[in-house]
Amino acid sequence: MQHRIAELRRLLDYHNHKYYVENAPEIDDITFDGLMRELQDLEQAHPEWDDPDSPTHRVGSDLTREFQSVEHLHPMLSLSNTYSREELGEFFDRVEREVEQAEYVAELKFDGTAISLIYQNGRLLRAVTRGDGVRGDDVTTNVRTIGSVPLRLTGDDYPEMFEIRGEILMPYASFDRLNEERMQSGEQLFANPRNAAAGSLKQQNPAVTAGRGLDCFLYFLVGDDLPFATHYDSLMAMRRWGFKVSERTTICHSRQEVYDYIDHIDELRHTLPFATDGVVIKVNSYANQRRLGFTAKSPRWAVAYKFKAEQAETRLCGVDFQVGRTGAITPVANLEPVQLAGTVVKRATLHNADQIAALDLRIGDIVYVEKGGEIIPKITGVDLSARPADSTPLQFIERCPQCGTPLVRPEGEAKHFCPNSSACPPQIVGRIVHFVGRKAMNIESLGDETIALLHSAGLVSDVADLYDLSAADIARLPRLGDRSAATIVANIADSTKVPFARVLFALGIRYVGETTAKSLAAHFGSIDALMSASAEELAETEDVGERIAESIVNFFADEQNRARVERLRAAGVQFEQQSKEPTSASLAGLSFVISGTFEEYGRDQLKEMIEQAGGRNVAAVSAKVDYLLAGDNMGPAKRAKAEKLGVKIIDINGFVEMLGVGKQPETPKPYAENTAIQGSLF
Repeated sequence: MQHRIAELRRLLDYHNHKYYVENAPEIDDITFDGLMRELQDLEQAHPEWDDPDSPTHRVGSDLTREFQSVEHLHPMLSLSNTYSREELGEFFDRVEREVEQAEYVAELKFDGTAISLIYQNGRLLRAVTRGDGVRGDDVTTNVRTIGSVPLRLTGDDYPEMFEIRGEILMPYASFDRLNEERMQSGEQLFANPRNAAAGSLKQQNPAVTAGRGLDCFLYFLVGDDLPFATHYDSLMAMRRWGFKVSERTTICHSRQEVYDYIDHIDELRHTLPFATDGVVIKVNSYANQRRLGFTAKSPRWAVAYKFKAEQAETRLCGVDFQVGRTGAITPVANLEPVQLAGTVVKRATLHNADQIAALDLRIGDIVYVEKGGEIIPKITGVDLSARPADSTPLQFIERCPQCGTPLVRPEGEAKHFCPNSSACPPQIVGRIVHFVGRKAMNIESLGDETIALLHSAGLVSDVADLYDLSAADIARLPRLGDRSAATIVANIADSTKVPFARVLFALGIRYVGETTAKSLAAHFGSIDALMSASAEELAETEDVGERIAESIVNFFADEQNRARVERLRAAGVQFEQQSKEPTSASLAGLSFVISGTFEEYGRDQLKEMIEQAGGRNVAAVSAKVDYLLAGDNMGPAKRAKAEKLGVKIIDINGFVEMLGVGKQPETPKPYAENTAIQGSLF
């Protein structure tokens, strides 16, 4: 059995590398998933053979912890930037004054977030962000979830310990999917893949990072005593060891070859599946790198050539004001069609009233359009010389374009909102579309057009109305017959089996996305506990900050929302977290409040342990609570309340003793820095 586990791990590591690094999968997803399930089952049956580097741990645990600040072994310096051939020529002049027959390596400049990885005996030991260049955050747990980062190296010629640096980025496909999910849940969109990658890497919950679809390219091996004469040789070795190294890296023997490479990448970058913002040029020879040395801020042997953002001029023909399901008003510019970065652009986001005012936009203006992060078209300026003398500034609307309600702008918010949530058509339809979505109630056969049709016919004006629909009502509508109507009604009925966490997400509470809904459901256990929670109690939940807590309180303060919950409850929708049957009675009849963070356990894991032992999880401290399980960083107010009410306070060791089980293995100790490795790198 142990042999089969080892074989499955080897196979899955191999196919992971083929898929994430070489982009040449040899098996389909179904076969891969089957191997993964077999390994998961075997590891669950034989926990004594667990291995932290197993492919099953790639998904990330629910363990939540603060990021520890770590001093870099070698400072992570920045590169000097150049923006023209003339500036790049000056770099070549400086190099070639000191180095005869200089040879260069030209690479893509990835638009992501820098990372430093440390390996010991072929295993990933630590991953640290750039930070301020001297200290960064230890994000090892999150980086381990990225499929293209090898947990174990292949081959046998790598140093016993070394540092390697690269870039973590978010491919366009992952970025589009993430922003679509955030838009559906009413969360603020990421401006570009770079910000999305940085935010994903710093998630407190590694499982969230695992689901973000991050990628990682490596581009430099650190150290003075490396077993290579050139940077290019080290890149080829890195690839042999299992690291993802760009195939578009090349050796250039002259500055003209570098210029040709830049021209090639400038054209190619619009077809790449990830964001690039330039080219990095490095002197190839390590001996020449040492000869050239460093300035206080950057190496003299490397430079970044940054592409200018592709820009086009076109005319602003008008502005539409769109209403989202949360009531947010988004202005969208209508443009004369123009070719930009390989696509025809007809519309561009204007974000909010402040941006319109800052640009002093006027209908008929000749505007400059760029693609932010190579993705989202945006207006960056106006050609004032082409503006007619009689033009007037564009005014942001004062009333909702759909229902005529006066708009409001909450304090501290950049956007205007339509407050008429109960009668504004696009808000109603948008909420229903969100409610029936695949990650929410998953009611198939109800597409956007069908929902709009149901609303316009007066059959549905609230998500709860769906559960009152009859097949006869639906069958009378255009393009829908008896068979379609029966299917829709059956699918609506099936949605009552959807678990509480997804129901909570489906309600469309502003800022409560899929992950936050899961945390809230696990923490409070029922809609009643959630509705009665204070902002302070809500903020103690994983993934819930002050803004989200306030939004939840405001949502349930609205009587219409409470009435909607009651109608859905009456229809059979799940509003309680389903717990598994207890496997022991060691905590039978006892209630627990969990607060703070725990080194070895995630909060959801602790809650499940309590339920499996016959105990009950409670969201807030009260006189009826038996125990407060206290972790690190627990709020002093909660401890004071527990002491005042006479609630027993226990730590994790006391809790494990109550369960009557052995303590979990300790996590590996932090890596002790090895000063034998010298050198510095951006």
